[in-house]
Amino acid sequence: MSWTPREEKVWQDIENWEARYFTYEPTDFEMTYERWINGQLERMNPGVIEKLNQAIDTSLFHIHSFIQNSRQQMDLRQRLLTGARTFREDIETIEDMKRCTVDQLAFIAEQQIARNRLLSLAQGGLSGTGGLLFLGVDIPALITIQVRSVQYIAMNYGYDIDRPSEMMMSLKVFHAATQPKRYQAESWRQLLEEIQRERDPLFYEGDDTVADLSWMSYPLKQGIKGMAIMLLRKKIVQGIPLFGIAFGAGMNYQQTRTITEFAHKFYQKRFLLEKRG
Repeated sequence: MSWTPREEKVWQDIENWEARYFTYEPTDFEMTYERWINGQLERMNPGVIEKLNQAIDTSLFHIHSFIQNSRQQMDLRQRLLTGARTFREDIETIEDMKRCTVDQLAFIAEQQIARNRLLSLAQGGLSGTGGLLFLGVDIPALITIQVRSVQYIAMNYGYDIDRPSEMMMSLKVFHAATQPKRYQAESWRQLLEEIQRERDPLFYEGDDTVADLSWMSYPLKQGIKGMAIMLLRKKIVQGIPLFGIAFGAGMNYQQTRTITEFAHKFYQKRFLLEKRG
């Protein structure tokens, strides 16, 4: 099946984005920061790193299970289908979303993406107050928001995350989007190869490991953010730690923006590849 002129345009936009996004030239600060991160990881015992990776994998699966069984996820699924029916009345299941045009799906996706970015902004603002409770729940809350965002985008383009194969794919997309920039081009290529190798749409046949050494910089960055917030909470304006709130909100928003952009481009490209057959 050939693409429409509009689909050709979207494909070209994705390729232009790939050329910009994966052309990575780190600044001096980023290079210094990456060297510091790598130095910290190299000092860690390999056995400890392996246990941490296993713990992170388990945590991600628990987060997925929590999202999947939440009332909010059920409401989100229904809102997604209802939104799609404004364009086509024959939408009954998540897989039916593929009957919509790429522009219609992008319109629906961008509305929820905007909501999740604002939710991430609010979460970062709360953690930025420097309260121990808010800082303690910041990482799991932020990961939940980001994983949910990726899974919503997947469902938006007709990939039901209730299926084990799509659940694993969504977690791998999240993992790729949160890796250090220098690893992301290779992860993007591997994701595209994996969907082309897919044989059974129900059961996942690939590597079911999500976290690895390259991803360890993500929790380390979150830890550094927490320490920065603890320092900034002492800078109070009229009794409010405005600098900490602004820092926490900005960091969370920017991270979620990057992740949702990465996921949106990936699922758009997958949708177009399947449509062309």
